[in-house]
Amino acid sequence: MVKTNTGRFFEDYAVGQVIDHAVPRTMNMGERALYHMLYPARHALYSSDQFAQDCGLPFSPLDDMIAFHIVFGKTVPDVSLNAVANLGYAQGRWLLPVWPGDTLRARSEVIGVKQNSNGKTGVVYVRTTGLNQHDETVLEYVRWVMVRKKDLDAPATVTVVPDLPKALTVDQLAIPKGLDFTNYDFTLAGEPHRWCDYEIGEKIDHVDGVTVEEAEHMIATRLWQNTAKVHFDTSARPDGSRLIYGGHVISMARALSFNGLANAQIVVGLNSGAHANPCLAGDTIRAWSEVLDKAETDAPGVGALRLRLVATKGGAPFDLRSDDGKYLPEVLLDLDYWVLIPI
Repeated sequence: MVKTNTGRFFEDYAVGQVIDHAVPRTMNMGERALYHMLYPARHALYSSDQFAQDCGLPFSPLDDMIAFHIVFGKTVPDVSLNAVANLGYAQGRWLLPVWPGDTLRARSEVIGVKQNSNGKTGVVYVRTTGLNQHDETVLEYVRWVMVRKKDLDAPATVTVVPDLPKALTVDQLAIPKGLDFTNYDFTLAGEPHRWCDYEIGEKIDHVDGVTVEEAEHMIATRLWQNTAKVHFDTSARPDGSRLIYGGHVISMARALSFNGLANAQIVVGLNSGAHANPCLAGDTIRAWSEVLDKAETDAPGVGALRLRLVATKGGAPFDLRSDDGKYLPEVLLDLDYWVLIPI
């Protein structure tokens, strides 16, 4: 009897299949300290209990991206262990804060499959839910992954591609209970810019850059218990390189966006996202943002900004696509998301 897990291949997935992922994880302050070590993360709400309490919360929650990485990591052995690439995201919602002491687990449902024309790989679409110890949903999102076939002669499955809305509406965003920005301290937060200071169509160059090294990206990926072979095993890719986990690029770009968006405190929605090109050790990640939309919310002093966050490894700020509509080779990430910011 074979006891080891070689991971699922494309032909192992079927629409409607539900997968409960192994190994719940109890979150504590260690995750915060390591997160701040790995990324230049400085948003005040996730750094100070006092600041969070002044904003109506009982204490500082764990960073939204920590919750995303932990839930994502749970899914890897079942969804993307044999992935060629993680292709994109949609319909992501952070529904509850994650507090130190919370235990997270994950469940995914297969909502689409499509074999590629080469017959060697296919795309699998899953909707993943992150649950806490009270069986409350703290996070949900859709992602799609290109996965290898094990049996190249296996017949193609019936193609099902889910219809995914382009963006969440502001009424679909979950605002943390008690959040109140009417007494927000802009000095302690680091910048004076509020919701009304941003205009739709405005673009912001976040100026700073961070060069990614082999050791740190593997430490980060292990922290999230992400076991995908392409991040660790040089034999898993034809060129012998280790692929940087896409979530590492997301967190780095989000942290870099502090310079210009220091008051964009809480991530509440993920409309869409694409890892446009691979990131490898030695690449220097830079970031820029575009304001796509803005809306008021029912929470006191709280507005919402819809932002495009683009991570690059070079090139001029604000360049995204070539004349043929394809991403430029230096673009690593194109992320469309909602944040909460003081009005």
